[in-house]
Amino acid sequence: MMKTEENNLKVKIFADGADIAEITRLSADPVIKGFTTNPTLMRAAGITNYETFAMEVLSTIPDLPVSLEVFADDIDTMISQGFLIGSWGPNVNVKIPVINTQGVFTGPAIAELSKAGVHVNITAVFTLEQVRAIYDCLDPLATAYVSIFAGRIADSGIDPVPLVSEAVRMFKTHPMVEIIWASPRELYNIFHADQSGCHIITVTQAILDKLSFIGRDQTQYSLETSKMFHDDALQAGYKI
Repeated sequence: MMKTEENNLKVKIFADGADIAEITRLSADPVIKGFTTNPTLMRAAGITNYETFAMEVLSTIPDLPVSLEVFADDIDTMISQGFLIGSWGPNVNVKIPVINTQGVFTGPAIAELSKAGVHVNITAVFTLEQVRAIYDCLDPLATAYVSIFAGRIADSGIDPVPLVSEAVRMFKTHPMVEIIWASPRELYNIFHADQSGCHIITVTQAILDKLSFIGRDQTQYSLETSKMFHDDALQAGYKI
């Protein structure tokens, strides 16, 4: 797997997923600096007991950041879930969606948890207005992540780099806040994140599998691609 130091990349790579076997395997890889998951990934992986899964992950990953998400929709229950999840380990970061399903800003939950010393990860961030609102409710000395869903922003036909770069600039006054490039769509997003000054990028297994491609000789890559097309045509028995 690629070593970020050797490619002059400063951005940290967090693995994003809910497959405990993959999490266990990646926990031994020095390139991976943390882990994130969410209820959607957990459901897709067949997880049925949230706490049991979380405890298994935390027993496997005792010393790297692990982000686990609340699933309540009202502010008070978000706060109670946040305190509970945050108590599961010193390396836990509690993911709080920036708005609930009614579109209400979750600032009170973010503020109360972070002021109490819970490390929060504000997630599903899409707009500059949301970044500003988060900035206003976080104490300058709070430890937190702000996860900007750059991949989904790009899926909307919008360049996410200006938003990520502005968030990085804005939070320079908050030394313990790190900006996350979330939901990447391709390997080159690692370089986008790095160039924007982003601190962290969350990467799925599909993209992690491509890390070894970085620095590949392009002429050799062209040759391999040409051979692939030729071999597939032969194996398919195509004739003209």
